[in-house]
Amino acid sequence: MKKILNFTGTSKIFFSISIVIFVIGIICNCIFGTTLDIQFTGGTILQYNYIGNIDTAKMQSLIQKETADTVTFNTSENITVTEDGTQLQNGYLLAVQFSGKNTITPEVMDNVTQKLQENFPKNEFKMLDSQSVESSMGWKFFLKCIVAVAIACVLMVIFVAIRFQKIGGWSAGVMALVALFHDVLMIYFTFVIFRMPLDSNFIAVTLMILGYSLNDTIVIYDRVRENRNRMGGKKIDFDVLFNKSATQVFRRTVCTSITTLVAILAVFVFALVFNIKSVVTFALPMMIGVISGCYSSICIAGPLWVMWQKHKLNKKSVSKKKK
Repeated sequence: MKKILNFTGTSKIFFSISIVIFVIGIICNCIFGTTLDIQFTGGTILQYNYIGNIDTAKMQSLIQKETADTVTFNTSENITVTEDGTQLQNGYLLAVQFSGKNTITPEVMDNVTQKLQENFPKNEFKMLDSQSVESSMGWKFFLKCIVAVAIACVLMVIFVAIRFQKIGGWSAGVMALVALFHDVLMIYFTFVIFRMPLDSNFIAVTLMILGYSLNDTIVIYDRVRENRNRMGGKKIDFDVLFNKSATQVFRRTVCTSITTLVAILAVFVFALVFNIKSVVTFALPMMIGVISGCYSSICIAGPLWVMWQKHKLNKKSVSKKKK
């Protein structure tokens, strides 16, 4: 007979692990603060192509003199792939970000380009692209993203509540929502701890992990519903019911998560090797989110659901004794 894992009996350990991680995240948030990308705050990004090595400190000082806005930049290899699969390096890409309430003027763009070309003639700087976002537009975009996440959460709870009415629909839905909030915070703290600005990647990862985490939770709830009918209906002990159900799907859930992690890890390593920052800021929180989604479904949502059901049962028992 397969050994039944005692998830509910060790729930305090699981809750403590999450609380410790949250405390670390809050401390890091107080120390480092939250940085929003120009997609949300407004600003301008200039992208250049250049060859050879460059003095980055001198370059940043040179660009900063042209504006009062905060200037940050990142570089990556400019790789192109031919039809036969051969990779060709066409120098490097430089993305210069000007963070401010207003976009920079065309004159400042021209001055920055001219200064780079004059001070680094051997590097052959060429402007490839420029993107500007007004602060008001960025803020509206941020609010729309938050609304999208909120609507997704509400719809997910309603779906769980309707589908799993036999095991306490709304309690199952609320506990699934708690697990989703747990995962969102894990993703947020990943951005904070690794000093990555919140951008569209944060919203994309959050929405993907919400669906991923909820899928794991639904798989467990579905097995709980099946086992409840097989093991005596309402008379079954909730701890035994959940532990058996979670043990039955544990291997499947973990294997699915590991498979997903391996694929994302490959993307993450590739992005690190070629210094593709936009992919790194997507893959890293995505990996954390997959781990958190698997963990929260079994170790957070399930034990909390059991606690809710036992509380309701005790409440009914007390009310009957009073009568």
